[in-house]
Amino acid sequence: MNLTISGHHLEVTPSLRTYVMSKLERILRHFDQVVDVKVLLTVQKQKEKEKRQRAGCTIRVKGQDLFVETHHFDLYAAVDALADKLDRLVVRYKTRQHDSRYGGAKRLSDVDLQLAGVSV
Repeated sequence: MNLTISGHHLEVTPSLRTYVMSKLERILRHFDQVVDVKVLLTVQKQKEKEKRQRAGCTIRVKGQDLFVETHHFDLYAAVDALADKLDRLVVRYKTRQHDSRYGGAKRLSDVDLQLAGVSV
């Protein structure tokens, strides 16, 4: 897995880098088929203080890219919200992949077939 953490209008300090990496480890516990992760931390000059700090992440998994972006007045809180959204997105993606692979068509049990009049 390749991990890229970059900043736009901000310097990514070692403490911020370790904080982001520790939050992203939670996603890797749920899903281990991640190919590439790109995190972009941004500080924008806006009048609205609660939307100045932004955190965006693109996760490349086999066959698809997953993107999440959050904003907050505190960068660490934006990273926390980003990790929560990514966690929900990865779990949803994983269940969709699992359902489409194993549960596309429901199998009828022997009891259902006997009730329908089909001999087993």
